[in-house]
Amino acid sequence: MKKWNVLWLMFLACTGQAQQIELSPRSKQSEKWAKTITESELKDHLYTYASDAFEGRETGTKGQKTAVEYLKAHYKSLQIAPAQANGDYEQDIELVLKKLPKGQLTINGQSMENGSGIMAYAAFEFSNTPVVYVGYGVNTPQHNDYQGVDVRGKIVLAKAGAPMLPALADGSTNDWAKQSEGLERKQKAAFEQGAVGFIYWDEAAFARLKRRFDYMKQNDSGRMSIKALESQASAMVYVDQATALLLHPSIAESAEATVLGSVEAGIKSEDLPIDSENVVAFIPGSEFPEQYVVISSHLDHVGVLADGSVNNGADDDGSGSVALLEIAEAFKLASDAGQGPRRSVVFLHVTGEEKGLLGSQYYTDVAPVFPLNKTIANLNIDMIGRIDPERKGDRNYVYLIGSDKLSTELHELSEAVNKKFMGIELDYTYNDENDPNRFYYRSDHYNFAKNNIPIIFYFNGTHEDYHKPSDTPDKINYDLLTNRTRLVFHTAWEVANRDKAIAADKAQ
Repeated sequence: MKKWNVLWLMFLACTGQAQQIELSPRSKQSEKWAKTITESELKDHLYTYASDAFEGRETGTKGQKTAVEYLKAHYKSLQIAPAQANGDYEQDIELVLKKLPKGQLTINGQSMENGSGIMAYAAFEFSNTPVVYVGYGVNTPQHNDYQGVDVRGKIVLAKAGAPMLPALADGSTNDWAKQSEGLERKQKAAFEQGAVGFIYWDEAAFARLKRRFDYMKQNDSGRMSIKALESQASAMVYVDQATALLLHPSIAESAEATVLGSVEAGIKSEDLPIDSENVVAFIPGSEFPEQYVVISSHLDHVGVLADGSVNNGADDDGSGSVALLEIAEAFKLASDAGQGPRRSVVFLHVTGEEKGLLGSQYYTDVAPVFPLNKTIANLNIDMIGRIDPERKGDRNYVYLIGSDKLSTELHELSEAVNKKFMGIELDYTYNDENDPNRFYYRSDHYNFAKNNIPIIFYFNGTHEDYHKPSDTPDKINYDLLTNRTRLVFHTAWEVANRDKAIAADKAQ
């Protein structure tokens, strides 16, 4: 009998039945309200939102604030409540714009200008300060590169990667080798050990960031940060291979801690205060009001070029912004008809995505409007109006990223909802952990994911108009935008109306 049961379970698994998730009885109600999301309304919104009048929606500028007023007006017209207790839709954020610093770093008598062999986005000023190489800069119970090394008052030099280590119970050692999380952990470890500066060698990251650095230099801009999170950890320099070898000729093959010579640094930065805003509205849940489903998109873009050309950002992320407006309207119409969501649904338009996911980081790391431990999922929409020219196959697709990273249930639910209602090809190409584009870390869902909140990132891929004035509303595929928006709505509806909150069974 046991053998028969095992064989039967194997058969079910192979046929897909064992993994089939049952949708909630209320899922059928979503069909009616999804139909209120229309091509014509999305188009009307986008032709306004991505017009020249919004001046490219650069963070902290008049254009971005015009976008904020447009979003607020929509929620007010629908009588969707502001999320904050003070009755304001705007979540005010104090940012700091660090103009691209100028100056030199001198190593062994050889001086390099910022942007040539080195990259600093903030001030890096030191006089005859010793450098200590700490290998990978890892500090865990199993491996400590700082063992027996005194870095207090010194500059730490570390390189990308990590030694082969068994994972901790929380999986944290795995992150030391990753580009974004690894750097964040290594910086934190260095400054906790008393370092006053941090020099980092990551050849792949240097090449990628250099393009952004050169863009900032050309446009006399800089890097923004959240004032509340400002710390000495900003005293950091990226170096290329030649500079890394100048500091430590054996850096490529050696992981042994070494006290090096001293450096001189006179890289100075001009800091300018910037005020910006998230827009946050919500519909309270009827049965589980203290459980929250957050649907997000970023309201900002990259502004106006020096020649006056407007980066309209119709796809990035005008498409996500107007999709969120239509999703909110569909939920409100359902609520007015007595079919409101059982859980609270939060409509979060974040600022500063183009500046480093700042608005979402402020929401998660500084001032969550609703508790993160009561936030059961984040569905993030960033560029869903175009077709990736590199993609082969049916045009009716969307890239899904992250749906299976933290919650098996969310992934299966997403698949089931799509199969039942939309039939869009769900493409997981960019969900690969080794994908060099690293899109999982490059939009606002990531700030929720790092807090162990299950996420789905909806994305159409990049195209020839990405971050250019040519990203205009006339190039949007409005039938695809409509289908993808309805998919997000159906998925959010299901998450908000299930009997039990989805589980984060893969949380780290």
